[in-house]
This record gives sequence, structure tokens and C-alpha cells, in this order.
Amino acid sequence: MTKLTFGSHPFLLGFDQLERLVERTAKSANEGYPPFNIEQSSENAFRITLAVAGFSDEDLTITVEDRQLVVRGKHPDDADSRVFLHRGIAARQFQKAFVLADGVDVAGAELENGLLHIDLERAVPNSVVQTIKINKG
Repeated sequence: MTKLTFGSHPFLLGFDQLERLVERTAKSANEGYPPFNIEQSSENAFRITLAVAGFSDEDLTITVEDRQLVVRGKHPDDADSRVFLHRGIAARQFQKAFVLADGVDVAGAELENGLLHIDLERAVPNSVVQTIKINKG
């Protein structure tokens, strides 16, 4: 007996990449730094907020690569010029990735009081009914 996986179920035509997407998301979900929130601001809008205290807008990059929103943070190397007696604030580089569904686009980003807000919008799809003509054989 053959075991069917979610992405290969016979009624889910064209969803073969869904299983790879779930695996990729599960791998990136284990990253705990920096902490973040995801909120739904309206029916078709979302906001991701990352706590990036100590990072300036020059230290952060936001890209969309193959339907994946990637946020990277890199601190400039100034460790040689500073002497810490105690270092409790994380100052390490990071990469955080979020998989975007088709039709979800980045509307903008804003850095405010150590919080990076990234706004996302989902396009409202048009409802289309299509009639298929049956040819006589």
C-alpha cells in the first residue's frame, strides 16, 4: 500500500510544492532571534513587527526572494573600539524569513523605537466562473 503525503493527494492538483513550502517554513520557525509579532490589521492586511533594538535602518535589509520575505540585520564591527564590562544586549547579525502566499505583497516598512514594522497586503481575487466546452469525439 502506498502512503500518500499531503502534497501528493490525488484531489490536490497543482499543489505539489505545498509540502516543500511547509518543510521550509518549519525549518525557519526554530529561529528565536529577534523576537517578532504577526498581527492582522484588517481583513486583507497584516503587520510583522520585529524587535531590533540597537539596529539602525542602514543595518537592516528587507528583500522578497521567491515568495519569501527575508529580513537581515548586520551590526557594524565596532567591537574593537568598545570595552564591555557586561554585555546583555544581543548585538548579533540575524536573518528571519517568512513565506508569503501568492497575492500577498509588501506594502511598506518602518523603523520606530527599536521596532521594525513590515506591512503586508493581500490582493482581493476576482471571482471567476468559467464554462468549459465539451468537444465531440
